[in-house]
Order: sequence, then structure tokens, then C-alpha cells
Amino acid sequence: IFGPVMSVMIFKTLNEAIQRANNSRYGLAAGILTKDIATAHRASRALKAGTVWINTFHVIDPNVPFGGYKMSGIGRENGIHGLENYMQIKSVITSLPDAVWL
Repeated sequence: IFGPVMSVMIFKTLNEAIQRANNSRYGLAAGILTKDIATAHRASRALKAGTVWINTFHVIDPNVPFGGYKMSGIGRENGIHGLENYMQIKSVITSLPDAVWL
């Protein structure tokens, strides 16, 4: 199945819900629907997904990195993390005569 797919399951504890959600080879995105924002943030830290939407779905901004965990892709698109794939970093170190730190 290629998504989006929504699984609706009954769970007794937050840990059980997180364990079920993370029990997958994939981790592109996850969604949390709740009235308790503290619980949503605890869950978002524990979920193995590249994007976690809280009380919304499929909100994508070009400034925010997008990409998955596990078998859901390599690297990130968008934002500064997406640009890093097109950049080369160079360090230049020069000895300066009479530098105060020498």
C-alpha cells in the first residue's frame, strides 16, 4: 500500500500507541489528534517519523525539512537541510603574524 494511509487502533497507554506506531519499516510521517498538547509533544519526540503533524495533516512549508526515517528515504528536502546536499564545505586556516592568541 502506498499512502496516505490512516490506521485507527484502540490503545490503553501512550507507550502502547507509540510502540505500535514505531513497529514499522517506514517512518515518513505521523499524525497525532489530541486535546492534550503536552501528550502530543511527548509522543512526537518518541515517534520514529521524519514529520509529525499535531491536530493537522499534510501541512508542508518549503522552509521546513521534509524526509523520512528508516526505509522512508535518505536525506531531507526543503529548508537548509535540503540545501546541504548541493553544498561543499571548505575550511581555510591561515597563520597571522602577531595574532593575540599565539
